[in-house]
Amino acid sequence: MLAREPAQQDLVLVGGGHSHVLVLRQLAMARPSGLRITLISPAVFTPYSGMLPGLLAGHYGFEETHIDLRRLCQWAGVRFLVDTVESLDPRARRLHCRARKQVGYDVLSIDIGSEPELDSVPGAREFSIPVKPVAGLWNRWESLARDDDLASRRIAIVGGGAGSVEIALAVAHRLGEQKPAIALYCGGQQILAGYTRGVQRAVERQLETLGVSLLCGHRVSEVTSTRLQFDSADAAHYDTLIWCTGAAAAPWIKQSGLPVDERGFMRIEDSLQSTEFPNVFGAGDIATQYRHPRPKAGVYAVRQGPVLADNLGSFVTGAPLRNHKPQTGFLSMLALGPKLAVAQRNGLSVRGAWVWRWKDRIDREFMQRFSNLPTLEMGGSEKTQNSRDPSPQQAPCGGCGAKVSGDALHAVLGELRELYPELMPEAGALDDAAPLETTLSVVQSLDAIRGLVDDPWRMGRIAAQHALSDLYASGAQPHSALALVTLPFAAPSLLHRDLRFVLEGALSVFEESGCRLNGGHSMQGPELQLGFAVNGVLQVGCSALHKRGAGAGDQLLISKKLGSGAICAAHMQGLIDGRHVEDALMSMEQSNAIAAAVARDFNATAVTDITGFGLAGHLLEMLDETLCAELCLDQLPVMPGALQAMAEGVFSTLHEPNRQALAERWLLPAQSPLQAQLLFDPQTSGGLLMAFPGTQAQAARRALQDRGVESTIIGTVKEAVSGAATPVLSFS
Repeated sequence: MLAREPAQQDLVLVGGGHSHVLVLRQLAMARPSGLRITLISPAVFTPYSGMLPGLLAGHYGFEETHIDLRRLCQWAGVRFLVDTVESLDPRARRLHCRARKQVGYDVLSIDIGSEPELDSVPGAREFSIPVKPVAGLWNRWESLARDDDLASRRIAIVGGGAGSVEIALAVAHRLGEQKPAIALYCGGQQILAGYTRGVQRAVERQLETLGVSLLCGHRVSEVTSTRLQFDSADAAHYDTLIWCTGAAAAPWIKQSGLPVDERGFMRIEDSLQSTEFPNVFGAGDIATQYRHPRPKAGVYAVRQGPVLADNLGSFVTGAPLRNHKPQTGFLSMLALGPKLAVAQRNGLSVRGAWVWRWKDRIDREFMQRFSNLPTLEMGGSEKTQNSRDPSPQQAPCGGCGAKVSGDALHAVLGELRELYPELMPEAGALDDAAPLETTLSVVQSLDAIRGLVDDPWRMGRIAAQHALSDLYASGAQPHSALALVTLPFAAPSLLHRDLRFVLEGALSVFEESGCRLNGGHSMQGPELQLGFAVNGVLQVGCSALHKRGAGAGDQLLISKKLGSGAICAAHMQGLIDGRHVEDALMSMEQSNAIAAAVARDFNATAVTDITGFGLAGHLLEMLDETLCAELCLDQLPVMPGALQAMAEGVFSTLHEPNRQALAERWLLPAQSPLQAQLLFDPQTSGGLLMAFPGTQAQAARRALQDRGVESTIIGTVKEAVSGAATPVLSFS
């Protein structure tokens, strides 16, 4: 993340469409002073629509056709929230997301694309595979393409425009050897309306060559699980149905009160602003420039990107905005299944393998803008010509002068009290100290972390789970907590939003465990830091779990995978697939409550959570001087991407200190495999390491798997070699 001056305004981008990825790249180079940018997207990777047919046909791999939004945001110094927007209140300047609930903004831009029209035909949404979102289509397509018995499969594709034609040809090419029955159903009397007759004929010939049945004049009126009913009395049966009809807008756009056109798409000016809300911008398929309406096509979104970036920057600085006039015609290229394509412009069309190579070069050049990212200097980009110099400001105070203002604090707590009334004291009762009202034995712990990703809601969840893990490892039930929150310096309104993000994320975790948030302390600083002092109680009749106590013959069972330290280090350097980062974050958000319950139920002799000292450091804490451990490195559960990062020389900064601290106590082979490095990788909100006597480990592992928790037996506790001064680690 690039170091920037304190934020004064929030620009929120909803959707990872073609316009927004260009905005991210451009604003990374020249961001107005004091502007914080957040991207919200339900997926970590966003597809480039021009290469989707090539992906389905097998010409490209997934990474070649998708932009890694997490990596792009990390490079650009942009917050990235993996979430789905469900509603918008433009007057209150507030979005409502599926996971994070409320997200405030000062300036908003929407580029979420369109979706196939499903609701006008009964059964279409329930039984078809829509072409969008692409992630859903790709997952279903991979499963279908791996099927070895497709000869009797009937694949129906409903559409008639460019997208449906390209998909039909890609499917037919990819599955050609297995020869399934593929049919393309078009409601109109001719496919590719608006294209020249030459292009239409070329596509019709290619459909025939690849064995795709083209049935025009077949408008679908109803869909069942196996049958298409048409407006006529005709019907057709299918086994797999792909739906690729005309574009429809997400319903929440119209429901928000934003002005829309007759089809529900955002109505925008040529400046790309909403016609009623100047601080709301739109681009791509979701928006319609009412003065210059155009078909829904990715090329228009790409052309809007630079203008949108300029206007967003100008709007926040008060500079004049540019108008965008979309071109009246453009070069249209259609992939024809194999490495062939047809192109049309100004009424002329050409076809051939050379056209596909031409298209391939254009598509790859676009994608290289996001795979080959330039190096940005620390401290952010240079000021744009329209940027205003910020007014001289007093340096931020330290000590108690760094606290978050009382107004912001009480406002946030009041909002959260409405959402979590059972987890927070009444108004005025929240304080820096609180009595523990319980007659049970109390266990207390304290843990804190720095921000791993620039998502305060998610960091609130991870920090809460990280702190609670110590309680679970001791066998205690969470009871209450005090928070210590340090927020990055920002304007008061942004601090309000950030504090709500952090505490709401933590409360979503505390709600699952019944842990009250009694109070705490908040302050401002150079970076996000979160900590919780947590209290737990030992239930009557339940004994505590202990870190020491493992005996010879015990088997070692671990929950969760290893490698989060290396993955986070690689993420900070922009060197890892965003999906691997997402997997690691999801693991950190998982509770250890179930693992602790199983440890107690199956009589674990020793339990500890795996955190900063890594597996080796915490395993050593479980063993006394008479014991050693034999581990099977091949059995160590590894997060995807962790070993690849280590193989490329990327390690957490704590990795080497962990290794050095144990160098004299553990014997590693001279040619130890890469998996051995996992022993020293520091974990954030890692799993539990448990020792079980005899066959209890197998039973505990099955119990965990039955409850949806990954677990692996990784080794055995043994008696130390007689005369050895310290425990020894060996490998089987």
